Amino acid sequence: MGREDLGAVGPVYPIAEANMLEWIEQQLLKREQSGELDRLQEEAVEQALDSLENPDPNNLPTLDYDTVQYHDPSIMATRDIRDHEGRVIVEKGTTVNPLDTITMTREMLFFDGRDRRQVAWARERMEEARDAGKVPRPILVAGSYLELMREWEEQVFYDQGGALIRQLGIGAVPVRVYQEAGKRVLTLEYESMTGRGPR
Repeated sequence: MGREDLGAVGPVYPIAEANMLEWIEQQLLKREQSGELDRLQEEAVEQALDSLENPDPNNLPTLDYDTVQYHDPSIMATRDIRDHEGRVIVEKGTTVNPLDTITMTREMLFFDGRDRRQVAWARERMEEARDAGKVPRPILVAGSYLELMREWEEQVFYDQGGALIRQLGIGAVPVRVYQEAGKRVLTLEYESMTGRGPR
């Protein structure tokens, strides 16, 4: 089918709208000349650094007594779990405890970095463990882990979004989490910040 001029049906006008790309370039140039782009970039960098320095806190209470809880990390398979060749290695409905195959080799210390008492508690526990030839993992639930890493000159972890807190059923801080030899549960040892001892 060939192309042919079908003629004009009505008046024809030139395009009056500005080219969108040219308009965007003009707006960016104006903002660059006014310094607004630099200000926006500085704000974005400051916000990013602030979120690194001060991640969203997991607000957990402290206890006014010492207590111990036990956490069974067993899970029930909601579907068949298969290996890379398609063989079923865990059947649906089977309860699996990861502590049957792996051992927790380092204890974890969960604490709030905004509370200097808890920071001192964690530091003391770390020194005690280090003297015994073990180094626990310090895990902040709130506060600046970067600031604490600079202060302590060693790695400090942060429970971003509270994933570990939920997984372990942690309800307060500070808490020491460890596996006793041969046990299929984790021990959660909560310590009072008021010095009132066990309940």
